Amino acid sequence: MFRTGTTDDGDELLTRLGALTAQARAQAEMQRSRVELAIALQRGMLPRDLPVARRLHLAVRYTPACQGLNVGGDWYDAFTLGDGRIGLSIGDVQGHNIEAAAFMGQVRAGLRALASVTSEPGEVLARTNELLLSLGSDLFATCTFMRLDPCAGVLESARAGHLPCVWATADGKSGVTEDEGGPPLGVQAGTPYPVTRYELTNGGVFVLLTDGVVEGPSMRLEEGLDQVTRLAGIAAVAGMDVDALAAAVIKGAERVGHDDDAAVLVVGMDGPDAQP
Repeated sequence: MFRTGTTDDGDELLTRLGALTAQARAQAEMQRSRVELAIALQRGMLPRDLPVARRLHLAVRYTPACQGLNVGGDWYDAFTLGDGRIGLSIGDVQGHNIEAAAFMGQVRAGLRALASVTSEPGEVLARTNELLLSLGSDLFATCTFMRLDPCAGVLESARAGHLPCVWATADGKSGVTEDEGGPPLGVQAGTPYPVTRYELTNGGVFVLLTDGVVEGPSMRLEEGLDQVTRLAGIAAVAGMDVDALAAAVIKGAERVGHDDDAAVLVVGMDGPDAQP
């Protein structure tokens, strides 16, 4: 004798399956909406235009993470200071969610505002650090802030727990900066941030980047930085346009082995001749 289910049992099962399907669709739609909101928030806080100065060339590339809720708070910024010099920043907020993207906006706005009061890089980072601590957030950010004199080709740089920069000159020299730096912003009060001075020679380039470009499960940080150093060296010797170099560097982010925010800011100076 065979036992068969009733029609009512089948209808109830279909009803439950329909409810679960609708719930899954609603959750997927909510997740997609949150990702779109975070990406829009990120893009809205990034600068639309870059400063223009004689002999100076700036290029940027930015790709947001968009897998699941893995949306972080990487940013870049470049703006003209009151004395005509250029402020440059790049950084990465801890976390991958809407809160991280919003916190990124606070950090970037704080850096800009404080740079209008004192543009000395170490002081800018120290004051931004105190500002973030006063907000009482659990998040923190790594950051590099630079002040560039485009006439003299002088870069003054301070780092807050961020990756070093990559440099290259037109005569074939290249490497990674070795400045001391300090802890991330929003971690410890009363922290000093040492300033290191560099000269950006004619035809030379400086590359600022976030870890999503050079580090991941498939690539060690040292390997990623070496890759960017090689690209920068080739670009400087060949006189490659900074925009092409930025595109080549961000392309390398595909090899790191995970989906993460990635930001690149390239600084270059005109001129065929270069001295170390």
